[in-house]
Amino acid sequence: MIPLEVQTAAPSQNQYAELKQRIKQQGLLDKTVPRYMTRIVAIQLLFVGSLATLVLVHVFWVQCLNALLLAFVTAQLGFIGHDAGHRQIFDSIKKNNFVGLLVGNVQVGMSFAWWLDKHNAHHARPNEIDSDPDIAVPIIAFTREDALTKRGIARFITRHQAWLFFPILMFVALDLHISSIKYLLGKDAKHPWREAALLGVYFAWYLGVIFAVLPWWQAIVFILIHQAATGLYLGSVFAPNHKGMLITEHDSQLDFLRRQVLTARNVRSGLIADYWYGGLNFQIEHHLFPTMPRRHLARAQVIIREFCEERGVTYHETSCLTSYREILGSLAEVGAVVRKKALATN
Repeated sequence: MIPLEVQTAAPSQNQYAELKQRIKQQGLLDKTVPRYMTRIVAIQLLFVGSLATLVLVHVFWVQCLNALLLAFVTAQLGFIGHDAGHRQIFDSIKKNNFVGLLVGNVQVGMSFAWWLDKHNAHHARPNEIDSDPDIAVPIIAFTREDALTKRGIARFITRHQAWLFFPILMFVALDLHISSIKYLLGKDAKHPWREAALLGVYFAWYLGVIFAVLPWWQAIVFILIHQAATGLYLGSVFAPNHKGMLITEHDSQLDFLRRQVLTARNVRSGLIADYWYGGLNFQIEHHLFPTMPRRHLARAQVIIREFCEERGVTYHETSCLTSYREILGSLAEVGAVVRKKALATN
């Protein structure tokens, strides 16, 4: 993890404007609606295929594999919802919201409004203490100071968080469901009735279909496999984005360009990687230009990396395996603080 005290000299705020001008001149903020429509239709066909398999096939081991397929489809639908939330698909806010509500609430089981609130806060202040909700995790610590505040079971988990990290990711999908429900029951929920009704549709078809076509114990196994695999997939894609990177204090003086670049990590591009990560392996480009369609991220990377090199801004890209090594190393380093304190008090 890059230490808190690492900062850069206050640069001109015009640098981001200059970079944005270069990006716009190349047409990299222009929408790619046909490409997205092809992607959406393809993943919806897989969704229908998975449900058809669930209804028509009566072989348990096939349904276990089908649960993994549905997990892949669910995560890919989540990536579509992510892009809709960032207005990457259409110029029209209403059209993006329609897609976000369909895939988010109805197909993934996640409140689109809750996700927008949380994700916008993350984008505004990534990896900033007390501002970024993505580093405010009750059972995991990303700074030594936070680790020492943990108590009870959270303290035990923090001590061993590097070893427990991937098992914990299996609960990510469940957390999306629970957090969505808690949000809609709160006083700050936006469009609570619409969001709740559409979320209700999700639970109706999901639980209704599974328990209608499978014996109860097979239904439970199917749900456990699907939810755990979805969580592991989503969590393992999200984690490399920022975990183990620079964490800043609330009063950090970093400008927008450096705040977004220094706190993010790219995972090296490739045909399979780009699809598997839903474009989020271009995390630096995405954070600098959240409305940029997924298809343009690779071209934008060339411009942005060169721009950062010209101005001495560290641009961090690594392989998939190295990204997880860096994450686990950072978690182990933070967890060691709790382990050392426990040894000192024994």
